[in-house]
Amino acid sequence: MPPEVFHCHPLVTSKTPLLSQISPKSRFKRILHQKYCQGVGGRMKFTKMKLIPVLFFVLCSASIIRFLNISLITTNSSAPLPPSLPSTHQHKCSSESSICKNNISHPQALSTSTDARIISDKEMKFLSEFFSRSVPCNLLVFGVEHHYSSIASLNSGGFTIFLQEHLQKTSTIKSANNTQVHKIKYNTVASKAYQLLKDARENPHCSPMFYQVSSKCNLALSNLPQKVYDTMWDVVVVDGPSGDTLDSPGRMASIYTASILARRGNKTHVIVHDVDRMIEKWFSWEFLCEGNLLSSKGRFWHFQILGVANATTFCTPQSYLSVFRNTSQSQF
Repeated sequence: MPPEVFHCHPLVTSKTPLLSQISPKSRFKRILHQKYCQGVGGRMKFTKMKLIPVLFFVLCSASIIRFLNISLITTNSSAPLPPSLPSTHQHKCSSESSICKNNISHPQALSTSTDARIISDKEMKFLSEFFSRSVPCNLLVFGVEHHYSSIASLNSGGFTIFLQEHLQKTSTIKSANNTQVHKIKYNTVASKAYQLLKDARENPHCSPMFYQVSSKCNLALSNLPQKVYDTMWDVVVVDGPSGDTLDSPGRMASIYTASILARRGNKTHVIVHDVDRMIEKWFSWEFLCEGNLLSSKGRFWHFQILGVANATTFCTPQSYLSVFRNTSQSQF
């Protein structure tokens, strides 16, 4: 016979026998079943009563959170642009430059951070260790003087020239026989970097094999003090001019000129900063040669350039130009 199945309904009906007429075993089962059904009904009733305020609380909380999110989004959308993107830069990007027309920028290509040119402790340690082995030497620095004042002091027995985009009102270094600070003017703009590289490829006067700074090359800095051209430099540091916005001069000309001056001596070390940015990276590969790269530390690349008399190979045009063009149009 099938097992006896009980359902939750009154145990005594008109058709249900009295408990006194049921066997003790069946009577015990019915009593247990009755208590079980009563317990279930009580729990179900308790749960439904408690569920209503819980649902009400959840719905109210969700509505409040949604309202706060909408208010936050509205506040952010009406906030002004960050100070790293000045209005002058926005106005500059209304020019005819294809880069400005696309209104595209890339944090690695042209960093807008105000801390982009600050030298980290790790990088300063690299410079200190390098110059402790190199001084006294002839040192040429494209960049801000106060960033390298300690190195100039370390090179007290050598000769140092700083080439700055803007002279500071308060200088930590006073010009002397062994240390000079000069202001120079750059005629390049970072948004034209690709076109300048293309023109240099097609212009024989820009070839580093001539090891002469020619005014017929758009990348050449021909307005520097004569002392810069007459000196055989042991170390050249490129950390200027500014290159953090599309309308800044960029370091195309300083990297190119450093490569020409470096090849005039027997052996010159060239150190380029901010190589995490597109212009510094590709112009260093093009004119300083990837094969001459000795080491890297942080955002510094350290090249060793042999003079034309000692060099057995020169930079050969590779696929950098096409890659630079494709990358610049999509990332600048």
